[in-house]
Amino acid sequence: MIPFSVLDLAPIVQGSDAAESYRNTLSLAQHAERWGYKRYWLAEHHGMPGISSAATSVLIAHVAGGTKSIRVGAGGVMLPNHSPLVIAEQFGTLESLFPGRIDLGLGRAPGSDQITARAMRRNLSSDSDAFPQDVMELMDYFSDSPRQPVRAVPGTGLHVPMWILGSSLFGAQLAAALGLPFAFASHFAPAQMMQAIEIYRARFQPSARLAKPYVMLGFNVFAADTDEEAQLCATSQHQAFVNLRSGLPAKLPPPKADFLQSIGPQEHALLDSVRQSYAIGSIDTVRREMNAFIERTGADELMIAGQIFDHDARLRSYEITAELQHA
Repeated sequence: MIPFSVLDLAPIVQGSDAAESYRNTLSLAQHAERWGYKRYWLAEHHGMPGISSAATSVLIAHVAGGTKSIRVGAGGVMLPNHSPLVIAEQFGTLESLFPGRIDLGLGRAPGSDQITARAMRRNLSSDSDAFPQDVMELMDYFSDSPRQPVRAVPGTGLHVPMWILGSSLFGAQLAAALGLPFAFASHFAPAQMMQAIEIYRARFQPSARLAKPYVMLGFNVFAADTDEEAQLCATSQHQAFVNLRSGLPAKLPPPKADFLQSIGPQEHALLDSVRQSYAIGSIDTVRREMNAFIERTGADELMIAGQIFDHDARLRSYEITAELQHA
């Protein structure tokens, strides 16, 4: 089986707060390390009541400091929100603190709405159109002999592994041109997944960082001891996804047994649009759906996501999934 990794949005559940979210994040990371997951990534989002990973670099340090061997990184940093130098310094610091364990995934979306993006950057002059240039500037800061007069300290010469993230064809083209590994956000936007994979592999240019294409795909797993229990667990994420797409983001709600029966055709269509990147059920059901996804995509690695309200149920889902990795 291909390697599995963890994508954690550090969810804030109803009735809880960010402090508890961070305790649960570290708990999941420590379990994931024991269960053999390859890496543990956190995503940058802003202004989202149910996601507490806004200060992504700080949270990466929290997780890396509480674990020993698992790779920890950003999946990803939304580069339009930051100057490349600041990210080079932050991840140079992380790499210096936790050598050989830090990943830097880069996205071109703001990870928020435009009002929040403006508050983050104060102006939008450095927008997603500058993303390729910002990525190359960031790569240069990590090189042994940067061409720029400014040095990232720490950062220069550390060669922090970098990934391009994407949910469209743009990221696939850029990752291929730069010879970087590519992570596609198929866990929430699978529509262009197959086309993006094809473009990335066909156009890939080998580089000093990567000799051949490497594709990691986001994949949602809700695993439990029975299919019925897993289906119930998944309803928290179903609710959160519908709320988000309806412009009403909120804390992660508890599971709701009759949720799918309570929504209309439009909401069902939203959920159906991402169904190809889900596996929900007992270990046998998850194995069947996951194997079909891997066979169809040829993924080199899966980044396992899953917003589950109860922390113990979330741990159990990742534990069951880990058993498949080592089967």
